[in-house]
Amino acid sequence: MAMAGSMGTLARHWPEYLMEAWGLGTFMVSAGLCTVLVIHPASPLATLDPLLQRVLIGSLMGLTAVGIIYSPWGRQSGAHLNPAVTLTFFRLGKVAGWDAVFYVVAQTLGGLAGVLLVLLALRAAFADPPVAYVATLPGPAGPAVAFVAEALISFGLMLMVLLTTNSPRLMRFTGLFAGCLIALYITIEAPLSGMSMNPARTLASALPGHLFEGLWIYLTAPPFGMLLAVEAYRLIVRTPRVLCAKLNHHTHRRCIFRCGYQER
Repeated sequence: MAMAGSMGTLARHWPEYLMEAWGLGTFMVSAGLCTVLVIHPASPLATLDPLLQRVLIGSLMGLTAVGIIYSPWGRQSGAHLNPAVTLTFFRLGKVAGWDAVFYVVAQTLGGLAGVLLVLLALRAAFADPPVAYVATLPGPAGPAVAFVAEALISFGLMLMVLLTTNSPRLMRFTGLFAGCLIALYITIEAPLSGMSMNPARTLASALPGHLFEGLWIYLTAPPFGMLLAVEAYRLIVRTPRVLCAKLNHHTHRRCIFRCGYQER
């Protein structure tokens, strides 16, 4: 029965799974290209102050995230792009079990495909330090600080998503706020943990680069921070109803989630 259920779900919702794979794959391609452009020793931008370099990379990655979220495919899949986001909405009852499983698999494979595509195109320029597969690794302050930092930024992102996607006035701006947070986090937090918030994003770089230092941080801290944001949301909002698992629901494209908009 379980196998039949999984195959039935796959047959119905495979377009959304491919869209999620495309989304994180695109994000990783952008991350690789932007980082090589800014910090590779052969780049004219490599001599800039590290803070300014992070501002540039953060701005480009924030714009990439906004583009994916508001794209037609991002609107249909919900643009989770992150197993921690999907698992949080599963915890909230908005994503069915098999959809959560296939989303996580698709995100992981899509991110890995994006990294391998950049590696194929740029080879040593992407694989060698200082770019080093755009891996997220604990900073000089150590793994404990990296864990706390990852949990805090994940908490902030998910709390923003819950507050805005369930507000009629703010829901259309969720993608813009997400892009701004990504840019800010890369600028300020990246020296502490590399700024992941995303287990699939970290695995995408770690696997081909064999860069597994502190991997447990990036597999545990983002889900922990986002699940904690759920509890904070319930304390802040008196009627903490979550309408849908999409980051942007202003669309006529189909919704595969347990969607509150369809009840209105």
